[in-house]
Amino acid sequence: MYATADIMTARFGQREVLSLSDRDRTGEINATVLSDALDDASSEIDTYLAGRYALPLDPAPKMLAGICCDIARYRLCGGETVMTEEIRQRYTDAVRFLRLVASGEVTLGANAAGAVAEPDNSIQFVTGTRVFGRDSR
Repeated sequence: MYATADIMTARFGQREVLSLSDRDRTGEINATVLSDALDDASSEIDTYLAGRYALPLDPAPKMLAGICCDIARYRLCGGETVMTEEIRQRYTDAVRFLRLVASGEVTLGANAAGAVAEPDNSIQFVTGTRVFGRDSR
């Protein structure tokens, strides 16, 4: 996972994380619900990174923690938790950034240890005969 429950709580506060995760109204943060949301958000991030970086990123760039939290927060909305414009916009911004990374327009920069994340250079070129042409009618 790119983020933990502690990172999410530090980012959005105890009250909001409680309201997002406490499905049974126990008055406690539901660690399982929160962990599942962060795991799902990490998987969503990986779908964008897989074509450009060797996964898993270890250590992961620090900025992915914030993106992971924004995606998890968005995914936890629904039911009794109200989706706000801020939550929706932060999710949209996160996905927009991940698309830029996937296209190669931006890189992930430095990871948590300060090293630059290296792209996966495993491009394969295939040559062969033409499939379509004027003579293939």
